[in-house]
Amino acid sequence: QVHLVESVGGLVQAGGSLRLSCAASGRAFSSCAMGWFRQAPGKEREFVAAISRSGIRTYYTDSVKGRFTISRDNAKKTALLQMNSLKPEDTAVYYCAAKVAPTVASTPYYSNEYDYWGQGTQVTVSS
Repeated sequence: QVHLVESVGGLVQAGGSLRLSCAASGRAFSSCAMGWFRQAPGKEREFVAAISRSGIRTYYTDSVKGRFTISRDNAKKTALLQMNSLKPEDTAVYYCAAKVAPTVASTPYYSNEYDYWGQGTQVTVSS
C-alpha cells in the first residue's frame, strides 16, 4: 500500500511559478514510478509528467515541455513538479500517482496504469 499526499497548490499569476510536492508513505517508494496528472473543470483527467523509479527517465506531455520539471527524492520519499511560466490553461486539480514495481525505465502514461493516487490539489493561474 502506498499513501500519497500532495502539497497545497495555490493561486498564481500567469508567468509565475509553483512547485508541487507529493509525499509518499508505505511500501518502498523507490520501487514506484511516479506521475502527475491534472483535471480541469469539465475535462477529463490528463497526463502531465512521469518519472521512472530511479529518476533517470522522465516524460512530459507536449503542452508542458520546457516549462514543467518532474523530479524525485527517493531518500525523502517525495516527488516534485516544478511548474514555471504558468498559463491560465494550466489551471486544474493536480494529482500525483504511483505505479508499483514497473520496469526500471518505465514512465507510465495512462491513468489506469497507476495503482495509487493522491487526493489532488488545486492550482489556479490568473491572467
